[in-house]
Amino acid sequence: MEREKNSYQKIYEVVKQIPRGKVATYGQVAALAGNRRWARVVGYALHVNPDPEQIPCYRVVNREGRLSEAFVFGGINQQKLLLEADGISVEDGAVNLEKYQWKKTVC
Repeated sequence: MEREKNSYQKIYEVVKQIPRGKVATYGQVAALAGNRRWARVVGYALHVNPDPEQIPCYRVVNREGRLSEAFVFGGINQQKLLLEADGISVEDGAVNLEKYQWKKTVC
């Protein structure tokens, strides 16, 4: 349990850094949090996000830029509305990663 808590904290710290107007993929967040294999763990962590105001989980999309159909804080439509409020265009349930993906990389 402690290990899970530690990995979730690392994930939340990365997600807090995603700037307004940008998105990151689950895999990108996983890599930045320290383990490229954590993409699914990122999803679990965001599903139990303890502070949606400070941890903008809606800015995380899948590797194709698709929104989460299981977005826990109001469903896919809420995620779309939040992204659009950030200035991100959503078409057919996806964002253009070439245009909107956060360019932060693993050091």
